[in-house]
Parts: sequence; structure tokens; C-alpha cells
Amino acid sequence: MAVPANELGATLRAWRERVTPEEFGLPVAPHRRARGLRREELARLAGVSADYLTQLEQGRASAPSSQVLAALAGALRLTEAERAHLFRLAGRVETDEQRIRDTLPPGVRRLVEQLSASPVVVCDAGWNPIAWNAMWVAAIGDPLERPERERNIAWRHFTGLPTRVVRTHAEERGFEEAVVADLRSSSGRYPEDRGLAQLIADMCEASPRFRSLWEKRHVGVYDQERKTIDHPELGMLFVDCDVLTTHRSDLRVVVYTAAPGSPSEKALDELSAAWGGRRSLIDLPRRR
Repeated sequence: MAVPANELGATLRAWRERVTPEEFGLPVAPHRRARGLRREELARLAGVSADYLTQLEQGRASAPSSQVLAALAGALRLTEAERAHLFRLAGRVETDEQRIRDTLPPGVRRLVEQLSASPVVVCDAGWNPIAWNAMWVAAIGDPLERPERERNIAWRHFTGLPTRVVRTHAEERGFEEAVVADLRSSSGRYPEDRGLAQLIADMCEASPRFRSLWEKRHVGVYDQERKTIDHPELGMLFVDCDVLTTHRSDLRVVVYTAAPGSPSEKALDELSAAWGGRRSLIDLPRRR
């Protein structure tokens, strides 16, 4: 049985008021009186209507869907415990073991912020970017300029979308085998995750190469790669790609570094100096 709707609304309102628009890079007008995010701002971040959010907060709407709850949890940057509490207030139980996590823990957030001199992106277990720093934008491009599906690293590769990463034929085969085996592992851990299942089904339909690798049922991890980046201003950059997987949240922290003293390290230093004043971390809620 659901907790009374007014408790759900009061909780949402309290969580909305504790986060600030600056955390999301939203413009703040002079003499702004609102504490935290306005309803319209949260609604836009979560991809729901402002009117529906108002109804939820005022207790005039009940039984929000799991998709709406997940979107609100992501927009409000709830912890795992808070997310579970939100679902319970709405009378829904979410089994963490069956869904891919897309919440950025504080420790991972600090890690990305402290690695500001290197391109860094955080992906969920389905290889959807959920956070990245300014250097990632500078080196690889801005994920926000693409539709949500086209941000996915596996989807971009297997559907032939533009990329700055240059690979030999052998490197391409190695990457494809590793990332498909990694996705196979994720599908085993999260058999009830509809977003992951849909991604895999769509890639099987869109890419004969992905389908052939998927049908081999290889299980593994994608954890490192030597990459060549064709940067439009700096030319060819040769970097090591290391993928650090967080234990509890199963997120992938992807970090690019160059060999000490190499021309690529110098180029990344130049890029860091040019982008040093940009916002250090961009993260966003995913709509599941």
C-alpha cells in the first residue's frame, strides 16, 4: 500500500529545494527568491510536465510510474537509499539487482572533478554516458549535442556514427569483441533492465556485425585500450584508455591519459589550459 500522497509530495518538494540551479549549469536571475530548483526547472531536467510535478507535490496525483520516479531520482541526484525511499513512498518496489544504476555516487563525482586535466567520462553498465568533464568535451565532443541513444558508446560504433577515434582493422575487431562481451555480462547481471534489453535488440537489428558477435555469447569486460584520437585542432593524439569499474554501483569511469613527456601529453596540457575555466563536471539524469 502506498504512503499518503502528501508525504510523497512533501519529500519531493524538500529534495527539490536542497539542490541549486548552479549545480546543473542553469542561469540564475538577479534577486532570485526561490530556494533550490523551481518546479519548472526540475520538470525540464526530469523530462516530465511541470503541471504533473505540481500535482505530485500537492498530493493531487498518485501512483507515478517507475519511469517517472527514476527520472525524478536522477534529476534530484538522489542516493541509492533516497531512491529506494522515493519508490516506497509511491508504493513501488524497485529491485536494485535487476536494473542498471545511473546514479553518480559522491566519491565518483569527486574522482571525476579531481581528474580535470584528463578526459573522463562515466558510463553505466550499458555504456550510456551519465557524466563527463570539460576535457572529455574538448577531446571527444559534447555528448549533449547528440540525441540520447546516439550518446551510447556501443551504439555509436556499431551504427557507424562519426567519431574522433581512429582504429586499425585489428584494433576495431578487438574493441568490438570486448564491448559486446561486456554488454553480454551486463545483460546477465541485469536481466530485467528494459533499457539495456531494448538497446541490445535494436543493435542486433541495426548492425549485422553486432548481431554476429552477440550470438557467440562471449562474456568478458572492456577495461583498457590504446586509442588514437584525430582531434580537429591538435591532430593525432595517442592515449591510453583505462576503464575503472566501481564495485557497488557498477559504473565505468573511462580515463584517457598520454605517456609522460610525449607530444600527446603536451597537446592534452594545451587543451587543459584552454578549457580550464569550463565547468568541471557535467552530469544528467537518464530517462529510463
